[in-house]
Amino acid sequence: MEARRAAGDTFSVREAIGIVVPLCTQLAGLHGQGKTLFVHPSSVRYTARGGSPDVVEERAQAVPPLPRDRACLAPEERKGTAGDARASVFTIGAILYELLTAGSVGPGMRRPSDVAPEVPHELEVILGKALVADPKHRPADLGALAQALHHIAPQASIAPPPADESHLDADGDFEVDVRLSMIPPSEVGANAIIPKAAPMPKIQSVSGDGPYQVAIRREEPRRANDPTQRLSDLKSALEADPRPRYVVIKDGMDHGPFSAVELLQQIASSQFTETSVLRDVFSGEERFIKDWDEFAPFAEQSKLNRDIVQEKKAFDAVVGAEKRGTQYKALVGAAVLGVIAAGGAGWWMRERSNQDRVLEVHGQEVTSIDVDGGLRSGKLIGDVSPGGGGNGVRPAGGNYPQVASGSSCEGARLHYVEDYDKAAPPDLSANSYGNVLNNGKYLASCGVPSSMSVTICAAVQNGRAVGVTVSTNPKDGKFSSCIAGQVRALSFPSHPRLDVTTTSF
Repeated sequence: MEARRAAGDTFSVREAIGIVVPLCTQLAGLHGQGKTLFVHPSSVRYTARGGSPDVVEERAQAVPPLPRDRACLAPEERKGTAGDARASVFTIGAILYELLTAGSVGPGMRRPSDVAPEVPHELEVILGKALVADPKHRPADLGALAQALHHIAPQASIAPPPADESHLDADGDFEVDVRLSMIPPSEVGANAIIPKAAPMPKIQSVSGDGPYQVAIRREEPRRANDPTQRLSDLKSALEADPRPRYVVIKDGMDHGPFSAVELLQQIASSQFTETSVLRDVFSGEERFIKDWDEFAPFAEQSKLNRDIVQEKKAFDAVVGAEKRGTQYKALVGAAVLGVIAAGGAGWWMRERSNQDRVLEVHGQEVTSIDVDGGLRSGKLIGDVSPGGGGNGVRPAGGNYPQVASGSSCEGARLHYVEDYDKAAPPDLSANSYGNVLNNGKYLASCGVPSSMSVTICAAVQNGRAVGVTVSTNPKDGKFSSCIAGQVRALSFPSHPRLDVTTTSF
């Protein structure tokens, strides 16, 4: 059988009957002895030249591992129970079907005459009775089966023992029901799928002269290796049986029964997937859809379509996320630039304001010195020349010398010499100066790091720091100079006397 199938050939009706009639006779004798067997093609020994086919009992003691062999077992045997004569009737029918069509019994099988037009109608009728899936409605008389098959081709085999062929229609207290046969029905019912008409063959050329010209038809070659063509052929074979015979178990519930075309629609719409359990109510077989050779390709195609849709959704999501991310980055970039610009503008305004304040302070101090110099005459107090200028000190009203700004804290203290008068107003408290100097906001304007310690000595007179000394740890002249400028720009409580205050950060 495998050699014929590999060559793309089948057995003729005469050859097939010559094989199965002797098998029927032998099996009738074995079962008559009370033996039960798992009969399948691999358990049959046959030589084409001479010799009669016979069952090798040692090979018929267990369920066979090959799918084609299991397809020849009666449905009740596939659960592990060896078959009796009734089961062997099904096996004979399955082997005969495979001999004639090279196909296996199961979902998607065609009527024998659709595959092999030479199969007579009488033989199809006998096969329909032998392949009834329900053993309660299947004949059990192997002798009657052998007799009926022998009548199809009397010269193909030795005549079997006489038997009553009516047992193929009724046996005892039940009747054979061909509606439960594995072979699709021949009648086209109201719900049957009518195959589309084949397209007209293309005309390659015209041959002959005169009024009688013959059109030579060019047949389209079948693409046997084309997956689409194979799916199309398999779909057509499944749809040839319009009977509702498939039940799907999903989420613990039975759905169906469905016809093949309805089941394929459910698989295509992803209602049922490759992991759903499918049961053929005719044969009683139950397994995952992915394990059914007839339906697994469609489930795989549906899964491929779902994966494509899912990948497209994921791709669209990534594109959308990247688009939103780009927009977000642009907004963040614009915001950062705005903050930098605002910070730069704020820094420029502060620097400009500080410069204005320093200029204003310097202008006030010079004015004060000039005014004092203009109002009062006399010699300077301290080691300063009479011409004024430098860090000299001029006596002010109330015997308060006026110290010029710009010196260090120590220099201002050195040049300040005062004749204390008991009637002079009291000095301001340390807190009055500390409230101004201890507020370290001016350090931030210079960008002083938090790790740097700073000590400030300020000599204050008339509300301004006329002498400032700044020391930093670690030492940094840039920060010291900046802080000194900030302190000189501060406004302190005003008092005519020189006060010296020190603070550390």
